[in-house]
Amino acid sequence: MLAMVLEQARRPLAAQRVPMPSAATHQVLIKVLACGVCRTDLHIVDGELAPHKLPLIPGHEVVGIVVALGSQAQGFRVGDRIGVPWLGHSCGGCSFCRVQRENLCDAALFTGYDQDGGYAEYMVADARYGFHLPDRYDDAHAAPLLCAGLIGYRAYKMAGDANRIGLYGFGAAAHIIAQLARHQGKEIFAFTRPGDVRSQQFARSLGAAWAGAADAAAPAALDAAIIFAPAGALVPQALSATRKGATVVCAGIHMSDIPQFPYSLLWGERSVRSVANLTRADGEEFFRLAQQFDVQTTPVPFAMQDANQALSALRDGSFDGAAVLLNSD
Repeated sequence: MLAMVLEQARRPLAAQRVPMPSAATHQVLIKVLACGVCRTDLHIVDGELAPHKLPLIPGHEVVGIVVALGSQAQGFRVGDRIGVPWLGHSCGGCSFCRVQRENLCDAALFTGYDQDGGYAEYMVADARYGFHLPDRYDDAHAAPLLCAGLIGYRAYKMAGDANRIGLYGFGAAAHIIAQLARHQGKEIFAFTRPGDVRSQQFARSLGAAWAGAADAAAPAALDAAIIFAPAGALVPQALSATRKGATVVCAGIHMSDIPQFPYSLLWGERSVRSVANLTRADGEEFFRLAQQFDVQTTPVPFAMQDANQALSALRDGSFDGAAVLLNSD
């Protein structure tokens, strides 16, 4: 099969013919139809996240069709559409797994990082960690929901009952969560790179009450802030924009160092917390919500063999929405 393979960090992916995988006990073999391009993929390719496996086929926002079942695979049948997320396996028995915090399992395996992912024509995945996807979304529109949507949703939940929420970095995750928040009656303030008028206009088109530069003063104090951009310098900026009692959520798997800041920014029972991965329960909750209203994921399509172009476009911030790799029939 054709796959886009990372042989070494900080090098372009190589288009290669590799052996077709086969489904083990709990796995399903999947014909990949679409795979979203996530910023985490970029962190892996660029070497900002230490490699867990090389060579590696990246990709963890996978939509495909089940074509074969392992001997004990349950929950799916041949011909079913399946969504494959970042979390690919957890041990099931550790102190975290026992209390439904499998996202923190020390033995967790992640799709497109510890095991080969969806930048390919076929892949295998543990059926127990896959999702049935809402029929209202076609393959290209469904793919970004599997990480931008899921991680964004977990971060959004950590904002609690906040009514006025600042989103720092208005990429794939933020543009999905902005729509969910507006659907639930929240007020959204979008913070982008200074001078990024295009993304600010995009945020307003999705219902943001205000959009401006990340270093600009918010027009009103925020109840919570979610930082999607991988820039540690945004943490003190977000804290300075919040009211007392607010939460600042760092939603990325990788972020540059947080600079020193005065205690006065944290005082007043403000808190800073991070999001790590996701749980299957997050996915089940999110897809129930996504079934209730039409989330516009704004896919930007690329052919699977053009994965390097998609990653470069993401790195440069040259589009709004979410890049999606598509396999031709």
